[in-house]
Amino acid sequence: MLQPHLSNGEPNYNGSYPPSQESSNGTGSLDIQQELNRLEELILDGLRIPLTGRTLIDEELLLEQLDFIRLSLPSIFQQSASLLQHKEEVLLEAEEYGQQVIEAAQAKRAQILAESDIIRQAEQEADQLRRQVQQQCEAMMQETLTEIDNRRRICQQELEEMRQTAIAQAQDIENGADEYADNVLEGIEQDLKDMLRIITNGRQQLRHDATTQRHPYKKG
Repeated sequence: MLQPHLSNGEPNYNGSYPPSQESSNGTGSLDIQQELNRLEELILDGLRIPLTGRTLIDEELLLEQLDFIRLSLPSIFQQSASLLQHKEEVLLEAEEYGQQVIEAAQAKRAQILAESDIIRQAEQEADQLRRQVQQQCEAMMQETLTEIDNRRRICQQELEEMRQTAIAQAQDIENGADEYADNVLEGIEQDLKDMLRIITNGRQQLRHDATTQRHPYKKG
């Protein structure tokens, strides 16, 4: 239902403007607030139904806007991808740091090996440094994974809230349109009843007048 070939300045076939392309900035990111504002404007610009407090919305435009938001939502997950990349950078830095520490420990150990009386002490220090580096790396990895998981849950929660809101708004619009149509048909039905009553009364009056003319002295 989207029309991505339209530019921001070109109205589509029904006179409305397509969803904003500026929010992507060429990177696939999406300004959710801006697109929700456009959705709200679409609803507020709908045709007001007198005496009902309801509004008629162009269903095709509404679905087009919702489709655009739905198809663009994956850009939100770029934050998670950025966190994953950050995790890889952190792990790489940790590995480099660990390698530097290990190399330093190995150099120290090689130096100590020249002195037979402190060989055991050198090995103990090297093992301790190795364990410390490993613990630091594991702690950094766990922290990064926890942060990524939290971000993912937040994104999923926001998406579910947006979906529920869109469904509720669409249901309200549909209910308002049905109520308006029922009111219009009820008015037409009442008009037809009034017209039928007038016709019936007119025919009865015509019959009465015809009877009176045929029997002018006959009392009713």
